[in-house]
Amino acid sequence: MSQARLASCVPLPLENKVLVNVIEKAKDWALMHGVGMRDRKHFNKDVIQIAPFVLLPSPFPRTEFMKAVELQPVLNELMHKVAHDDQFLEQTLQNALQVDEFTKNLYDIWVKVRNEGITQPISLGMLRSDIMLESRCPHTENKCGKHTPYCSWKQVEINSIASGFGHLGPVSREIQSYILRSMGYGDIIKNMPENRALSGLCAGIIEAYDLFGVPDSLVLFVVEEVSYNICDQRFHEFHITEARPDIMVIRKTLCEIYEETELNDKKQLLLEGKPVAVVYYRSGYEPAQYPSSREWDARLRVERSSAIKCPSIHYQLAGTKKVQQALAIPGALEKFMGAGASSGRVRDIFTGLYSLDFDEAGERALEMAIADAERFVLKPQREGGGNNLYGEDVREALLRMRHSRERAAYILMERILPPLVSGYVVRPGAPVPPPLTDLVSELGIFGVIIGTKDKIYSNRQVGHMLRTKLADANEGGVAAGLGALDSPYLLDM
Repeated sequence: MSQARLASCVPLPLENKVLVNVIEKAKDWALMHGVGMRDRKHFNKDVIQIAPFVLLPSPFPRTEFMKAVELQPVLNELMHKVAHDDQFLEQTLQNALQVDEFTKNLYDIWVKVRNEGITQPISLGMLRSDIMLESRCPHTENKCGKHTPYCSWKQVEINSIASGFGHLGPVSREIQSYILRSMGYGDIIKNMPENRALSGLCAGIIEAYDLFGVPDSLVLFVVEEVSYNICDQRFHEFHITEARPDIMVIRKTLCEIYEETELNDKKQLLLEGKPVAVVYYRSGYEPAQYPSSREWDARLRVERSSAIKCPSIHYQLAGTKKVQQALAIPGALEKFMGAGASSGRVRDIFTGLYSLDFDEAGERALEMAIADAERFVLKPQREGGGNNLYGEDVREALLRMRHSRERAAYILMERILPPLVSGYVVRPGAPVPPPLTDLVSELGIFGVIIGTKDKIYSNRQVGHMLRTKLADANEGGVAAGLGALDSPYLLDM
């Protein structure tokens, strides 16, 4: 079937003079309101350039948006239960551990800390469930009688570490609202949902800080050696210190944590002589961020400490692709959620997810993907974008790994084909006006959950973000330079 299409919120194309004028104003607005990133090619710590953004908000069905918002607390609790099920994590990850050194290093820290005795039973989960509309659904016309350009949304993944865009999500709505007003379309801004992701995520850190309960303790942001996505990170810090002037936020790399922190006899993580209450990771999710043993030693020290971690290491393991695939196996959701309506609602959002282990099911999945590679995405146990394989690359990789245990480090996912929308993408340094192009979008719903294995203190949905990319592009990460900031324009369909 041909790819479906959703209508733009305003008539397109725009007249050339209008387009040039509004982009010039929008770029200035972006720079003055933190819609920015550092340049990866010509890095200068003192220079911020605009982050790529879509000029007009992208359409998204209101009913599907509300379903995603309402389901997020259910997904939060599911991830919390998975993270605290030692046997499930061990069983699910055992094959990947034999071939994926990075996941094994995380797993070994988890086992070591468990054997020593968990110092801090409270975990802070700041999650983001990424979803896409599916337009290739057979019952769109045949079973349920709908004749819409989409079927429903399907989950791409859940991010459990460094789930970014808590600032850039809400500010995308603000810049597009400014653009619509400047074009005389201010009356339709009401169809763009409010987005309080930044305040909601920061409230989670503040709540965890208060649960720690030690005056004059610190919040520690774990950051990269070079932070390109600096606006998104800094606005979290700014919001916390404005909301709670008594809280000091300090940024350190893993290497600096190794060199500058210590554990006292109470297992408090001390930095500059003060205990750390909350450790919030904006780094530590990919192998390149652990170039030596010092970074791994720092991660172990943090995990041994009394600080509340976001995420705790078992939360990071629960966010791996292998766990996502295992939850799609019949009966897995019911283990955590029972056999009621909630497990059915979650199962409905799964697209096809397949193991590539050396068993009968893994062999069937491998042969299926080799025969029809365009249908699938090949995913390793990685976060951060730019790691997945598509199309012919899937076939080539599977043929190469066919008889190698390396394949157990990947999962196979059926590719989601979302509906198209026409739009303009504004990029730093690109010619103006940009061409009118076909785009596709991925919605991220943020959730916060705080609790121990036996008690949940808080569980809520706190906001959203939308990333949009060219329809013919595979990856869509904005921080990786592949996508663009956007926000949803809700349609009643």
